[in-house]
Amino acid sequence: MSVVIVGTLDTKGEEIAFARDVIEAQGLDTHIVDVGVMGDPEITPDTDAEAVAEASGSDRQSLRDAGDRGEAMDAMGRGAAAIAERLHEEGTLEGILGLGGSGNTSVATTAMRALPVGVPKLMVSTMASGDVEPYVGFKDVTMMYSVADIEGLNRLSRRVIANAALATAGMVGSDADVDVEEKPTIALTMFGVTTPCVQTARAYLEDTGYETIVFHATGSGGRAMESLVREGVVDGVLDVTTTEWADELVGGVLTAGPERLDAPGEVGIPHVVSVGALDMVNFGPPESVPERFEGRNFYQHNPQVTLMRTTPEETAELGEILAEKVNDASGPVAVYLPLEGVSMLDVEGEPFYDPAADEALFDAVRKHLDSDVELVEMDAAVNDEEFALALARKMDEFVSESSS
Repeated sequence: MSVVIVGTLDTKGEEIAFARDVIEAQGLDTHIVDVGVMGDPEITPDTDAEAVAEASGSDRQSLRDAGDRGEAMDAMGRGAAAIAERLHEEGTLEGILGLGGSGNTSVATTAMRALPVGVPKLMVSTMASGDVEPYVGFKDVTMMYSVADIEGLNRLSRRVIANAALATAGMVGSDADVDVEEKPTIALTMFGVTTPCVQTARAYLEDTGYETIVFHATGSGGRAMESLVREGVVDGVLDVTTTEWADELVGGVLTAGPERLDAPGEVGIPHVVSVGALDMVNFGPPESVPERFEGRNFYQHNPQVTLMRTTPEETAELGEILAEKVNDASGPVAVYLPLEGVSMLDVEGEPFYDPAADEALFDAVRKHLDSDVELVEMDAAVNDEEFALALARKMDEFVSESSS
């Protein structure tokens, strides 16, 4: 079993050697990847910086001569990712550890994000106490704050680095004995305001013999799901909650990007799509909402989350986008419309109840959806049991037909 350690050996050689020694003392092998550009390595790596630069289509001397640290780190990140993928495919990377400041955090986590979910990934970083989304993305990267800068070995850095090394060694060297049943796997998308629907559908699918994975539709959740679809981890997607597209269109904080809804159709797996939570756009605390939205209909979900009701103009555009995405699908696909409300907040008596906005959404789907795509309209709200069960049964039907 081998742990790959990624670091800039021209500045962090002593610290990386210490981490190496701790891991090897646990009976594991290590493989050090040098991503330093400007100076010579303080210790001998297993993969040198020249090889990393070449893996990115560059060369180390050119990066050094250019003197552009940002460009160099970008290139070394791409190279480290390529090296990590190769080592994993060869079976010589079973876990990965990084140590460093902002530069090596960017490089090492780029390599980590190139690896499949489940491969242990730990980054000891001076950046870990702030916003780590740029480093973690939608992969299972563990960030550990270094407390002090990683500059020399002392009573503090030795303890922090040793803990990180032991944690990585423990993840790689221990058998959690996790049972993995060979069942078809269905991904579902959920928001707080569509939870009852997803819980009902999930229970039905699991009782029918499926494994389910639920993704929180918070931007990173949607991106994670689509990434796993492309990796072949799931056999079908029950897309109850397509709300991330509202944030992408209107300018909220939980967008999953313009590729959301693409992966199932590209791969050709069954895809059952609904319009859950397209009544809302997400922002942070009230003071974070852009001024251009003054006067709109807002709901304070909690102190850190402010929701804004989508307008008929916005929902019409969302319906068109959804229909066009579905039209491009190469596999079995169906669209379900809950005519009595698309979220908990969008039913009669609740703050986002707006029949005109909902009808604009539904009309756009009807208008732009190809005639050969199955469209089911139900006189129910998204969280009603009959609607949730209809979604789950259609998913079961699709998967059963695909596997027969």
